[in-house]
Amino acid sequence: MGRSQLVVFVVLFLLPLFNGGLAMAAGTPDGSEEWGYVEVRPKAHMFWWYYKSPYRTHDPNHPWPIILWLQGGPGASGVGTGNFEEVGPLDSFLKPRNSTWLRKADLLFVDNPVGTGYSFVEDKELLVKTDEEAATDLTTLLIEIFNRNETLQKSPLYIVAESYGGKYAVTLGLSALKAIEAKKLNLILGGIALGDSWISPEDFVVSWAPLLKDVSRIDNSGLMESNSLVEKIKQQIGDGKWKDATQTWSDLEEVISASSNSVDFYNFLLDTGMDPVSMASTTLVRGAARKSYSRYLDSLKTSPGSDGDLDTLMNGAIKKKLGIIPKNVEWGGQSNLVFEYLAGDFMRPRINEVDELLNKGVNVTVYNGQLDLICATKGTEAWVEKLKWEGLKTFLSIDRTPLYCGDDKVTKGFTKSYRNLHFYWILEAGHFVPVDQPCLALAMVGGITRSPVSTK
Repeated sequence: MGRSQLVVFVVLFLLPLFNGGLAMAAGTPDGSEEWGYVEVRPKAHMFWWYYKSPYRTHDPNHPWPIILWLQGGPGASGVGTGNFEEVGPLDSFLKPRNSTWLRKADLLFVDNPVGTGYSFVEDKELLVKTDEEAATDLTTLLIEIFNRNETLQKSPLYIVAESYGGKYAVTLGLSALKAIEAKKLNLILGGIALGDSWISPEDFVVSWAPLLKDVSRIDNSGLMESNSLVEKIKQQIGDGKWKDATQTWSDLEEVISASSNSVDFYNFLLDTGMDPVSMASTTLVRGAARKSYSRYLDSLKTSPGSDGDLDTLMNGAIKKKLGIIPKNVEWGGQSNLVFEYLAGDFMRPRINEVDELLNKGVNVTVYNGQLDLICATKGTEAWVEKLKWEGLKTFLSIDRTPLYCGDDKVTKGFTKSYRNLHFYWILEAGHFVPVDQPCLALAMVGGITRSPVSTK
C-alpha cells in the first residue's frame, strides 16, 4: 500500500467532541481500522488505534483474540513504535509486514499514559505520577471502547507489554479485573504477557555489571564503580527515596556507558554509536529514555533520517490520514514530561502485582531477549524467583523445551510452563524481540493467545 493510498481512504464518525463528551473516533470505510480519542479525565485525552485482523475467524468455540499492546519508555508511543516498528500491518516505510501480529489477533494500540504520542493533556499537572494512575486511565479507555461494542466483548483481550509497559500491564490487569467484577467493564481478560519488562528495577540494575563483565564488555574497575552505585540504589529503594533512586539509576547508566565504551542498552553485542543517528539513543540519562525506542529502531534502517523516520511519518502522513489529531498536538510533543512526572514511580517494583494476578488465575507469560541489557534475562529470572505464588517451586524445577521456527532446526529459544505461569527465553534477540526474532515472536504470540488457525 503506497503512502498516497494510506492517506486517502478515511471516513470520520464523530462522537461528542472534547468539550462536550468523552470520545471522538474515526475509521476506514471497510471497518478494518478504527481510531479515536477518549477523554479519560477532564482535559486528559488518550489516543487509540484498533486493527481488525483480515485473518479473523468466526468460531464461537474459539473466539478470535485481541491484543492490547503497551509500549514502555515511559513516554514511548505504542501507536507509533509498537505499530510501525514492531508488530503492526505496515512498517515505517509503509510496506506490508509479513510478521504482523494481525496474523494471530486483532491489535489495539494505545498512546499511554496521557502525554505520550498523540495523547495529550491540556494542563501538565494532569500527567500521571504513578503506574496505578496510568492503569485507571487505561481502564476508563477500555470501558469506553469495549462497552459500546458487543463484537469486541466476545473476544478475549491479551495485554502484551514491552519494557516499562510491563508495569502498566500488571497494574491495568488488576484494575480491569476489579472493573469487570463490579460489572463496569464488559470484557474477557485472556492473559498478560510481559516482554523484557521493567518489573523489578533493582534486580535489573544488579544484573548489568556482572553480565557485562562476563561478556568482556567492562573490566574490574567498571564492575567495582558500578557496584558501588548499585548499593546506593538498593539503599535508596529500601528507604523509599524513589526519585533519588531514579537519579542514581541515571548515574549508573552513564558509568556503564563510559566503562564499556558505549554498550547498547538494548543489545549488549552492539555499540550505541554504530550509527550516527543512534548516538544518543541509549544513553538513557534521566529524562531521555522516552525517545530512545524510536531512535534505536530507526538506527537499524539503511537510510535513517529519510524515509522510514518515525517522527516524520507520525507528524506527516499518519497525522493527515487520521484526520482527528488537533493541529497543535505534535506526536511525542509531551513525552519528556511523561518521564519526568513518573520519576517517583520509575524504580518501584511491581512483583507483588504479578503475584496477585497469578493467584487470581490469570495467565501470565514472561518473555525475554537473550541479548537485552536494560531488562536483562538475568534480572528477569531474579524477580521471578521472588514470587510468592504457590506454583513457583514446581515451575523452577521443570525442564525447558527448545523452540524452533518453521522447518529450521536451529534452536531459536526455550520455554516452560506450569499452570498459569509461562516463560520464553528468546535467543539472538535484544530488547525488541518482535524486531530481532519476528518468526518466533509470531509463533509465541499465537501460543499465548491460543489463536485459532485462520481458514483464509
